[in-house]
Amino acid sequence: MTTGRLELALILPAYNEEEIIGEVMDGWARELERLEISFEIHAYNDGSRDNTLQILEEHSAKNKKIVVHHKPNTGHGPTVLLGYRENSDVKWIFQTDSDNEISAQFFEEFWKRREGFDFLIGRRVGREGPFSRRFISFAARMVVRIFYGQSVHDVNCPYRLMKGDVFKSALSLMEINTFAPNVIISGVACKNNYRTVEIPVSYSQRTTGEVSIRRWKLLKAASKGLWQTVLYRFRM
Repeated sequence: MTTGRLELALILPAYNEEEIIGEVMDGWARELERLEISFEIHAYNDGSRDNTLQILEEHSAKNKKIVVHHKPNTGHGPTVLLGYRENSDVKWIFQTDSDNEISAQFFEEFWKRREGFDFLIGRRVGREGPFSRRFISFAARMVVRIFYGQSVHDVNCPYRLMKGDVFKSALSLMEINTFAPNVIISGVACKNNYRTVEIPVSYSQRTTGEVSIRRWKLLKAASKGLWQTVLYRFRM
C-alpha cells in the first residue's frame, strides 16, 4: 500500500495488453516526470494470459516508480476498485486504462486545475463504438441521474482524477466484486455535491489487445453493475 507522502497514485488495470503496455507505461512515466510530480504508477495485471506481466515487470525493474501487482482475473471493475482502496491514502488518485484509447497528453490540464476541485473527470470526444456499449453508457448516465442527482455526462469515463481522502469512505462501502465502481464514484460525487469538473479528452478506438467482455455477456454484466449502483445508493 502506498503512503500519503506521494502527490499522485496512477491506477492502471491491464489485461492481455502485451502489444501496447510498454508504450503506455513509458508514455505515462515520461509525462508525470515532465510535470515534476511525486508519483507512483500502480499497474494491476488482471490475470493476463499473454506477456503483459513480463513486460510490466521489465519496466518496473528499470523504473522504481512503477509498481506491479499481479492478481487472478476478476475483471476490470474489481481490479480498479482494488487499486483505489490500496492507494486511498495518497492525496490524488488518477485512473486510466492500459489500452491507450486516451493519451497521457491530456493529463496536464487535469493536474493544473486540480486545486479547485475534488473530482475531475474526462468526457470522451469522438467515441462511437458498437451500439451495445453506447446504450450501456446512456443507461449508466440515466441511473446516476435518477438515483444520485444531476449527473456528469460520461459517468464511466476511465480518465479521472480524485482526492483520495474525499472518496475513501465511499470506496470502503463498495462490494469487492463491483462491476462498475467508476459509475458509483460519479454518482457519489453528484449526490454529495463534490466540486466536479468535466474536461474533454480525445478518444481513439483501440487497435491492439482485446475487449475483456463481449456482446450478451457485456449486457448481462452491465445490468448487474447498474443494479449494484442502485443498491449502493440506498446504503449511503
